[in-house]
Amino acid sequence: QEKEENRRISSVRVRIEHVIGDIKRHRIIHDIIRFSCSEFRDMVMETCCGLHNFRIWLKRKKHSKNQNKS
Repeated sequence: QEKEENRRISSVRVRIEHVIGDIKRHRIIHDIIRFSCSEFRDMVMETCCGLHNFRIWLKRKKHSKNQNKS
């Protein structure tokens, strides 16, 4: 039972790490943000997360269109 729980946690962790890696594609997140205002840094991170979600949504939409054509 403990091994099964560890596998579940591990699979979730891997997915989260992949998302963080995808978000770091945006150079503004990958590099150090030199602004001292934490609100600005939070806004940059929220924007990049939104762009990531939008990119995933477009990819799924394109994939579903391609499957409907087949």
